[in-house]
Amino acid sequence: MFTLLTLGLALWILAHVFKRVAPERRAAMGDKGKGIVAVLLFISLGLMIWGYRGADFIPVWSPPSFMVHINNLLMLVAVFVFGMSATTGRLRGKMRHPQLTAVKIWAVAHLLVNGDLAAIILFGGMLIWAVLEVILINRAEPVWDRPEPGEAKKDVVLVIITLVAYGVMTGLHAWLGVWPFPG
Repeated sequence: MFTLLTLGLALWILAHVFKRVAPERRAAMGDKGKGIVAVLLFISLGLMIWGYRGADFIPVWSPPSFMVHINNLLMLVAVFVFGMSATTGRLRGKMRHPQLTAVKIWAVAHLLVNGDLAAIILFGGMLIWAVLEVILINRAEPVWDRPEPGEAKKDVVLVIITLVAYGVMTGLHAWLGVWPFPG
């Protein structure tokens, strides 16, 4: 299962960085290339999930129990930051890479509470990918055209959506057998 996990992670990274490391080649693929990349990403997600869920538990370190609280707070922040990419409120343009920043926060949060080898491979790999992706984007497009801020009420909508999305995510974790709150 570690092979599937690693293969899925490698495919995820390659599908994402292909556009940055070979832009002419990716452009030559046209719209058909978008479909190919989407299929590869879908397959990579399946491989990562299947590999992670089926991997043997090999402990590397034992996280202290209070890390669960830090994880939960960081996850709430990650959902909010991810949502900043779609906001049209005052927060629009405050951060260049909100989705990738959210992935970094998500990965660190999960590394704080999961000390097994599969978690370190998955979440550590996603953290490395997000850092690499930001570097590649910034190198390819060093100048960022910062969008103008919008209305503050849109940020209130973002907070509400964040809370609802966080509730759905914790519900999914519970449904999958991983209770995200200390008991």
